[in-house]
Amino acid sequence: MSDKSINRIFVSAHEIYNAMNSPYPSTLLENAVNEFAKLPGIGRKSALRLVLHLLRQDKEKVANFANTIIKLKNEVKYCSSCHNISDTEMCGICADRSRDHSLVCVVENVKEVMAIEKTIQFRGVYHVLGGIISPIDGIGPSDLEIASLEERVSNGNIKEVILALSATMEGDTTNFYIFRRLQPYGVKVSIIARGVSIGDEIEYADEVTLGRSIINRTPFDESYKLLSK
Repeated sequence: MSDKSINRIFVSAHEIYNAMNSPYPSTLLENAVNEFAKLPGIGRKSALRLVLHLLRQDKEKVANFANTIIKLKNEVKYCSSCHNISDTEMCGICADRSRDHSLVCVVENVKEVMAIEKTIQFRGVYHVLGGIISPIDGIGPSDLEIASLEERVSNGNIKEVILALSATMEGDTTNFYIFRRLQPYGVKVSIIARGVSIGDEIEYADEVTLGRSIINRTPFDESYKLLSK
């Protein structure tokens, strides 16, 4: 018996053993669960619930679901200016002439753009980095849209850059790196205020957050006006 035949028999026996010991009644079901379980925040139990839910749906609904994901992956675009997710070459925010294009808010990803837009307090434009510097995860400055930010600033039309990154070590590292890169252009670089959230108890705030709240204190009348809006 040749080595190929022995190997083929071994593989078949291994597949039979796995099938006999699998908790799933169908290999197709197991494969679908495995794929859903790869999504962030989705464990195997949640993945199984999602797959079983899809199996209970009409074929047309499942086909629409699958086609929507495929179409998103194949047709979604990234704004040529700010790198926000868009249906066109330039996103609606960058194309809006009523916004202040001299004011740029730097964020990590599209989720931050959506969160800031919900506040209805910012009328400038954005720059999406696509992440933050994280040596542990192998993400360096060249992996982010920092060079394109510097290019936008170098054109001379931007007066202020607001850094709105997470208050983490990686976020602060990215903030400092961007600040150093933009220094030669003389543009104003600011960072969003950090402090105690509305509704939080002072005694439960950590020292860094509480300290920043005191340093970044604002006159009462200004804070009152903001809360009254």
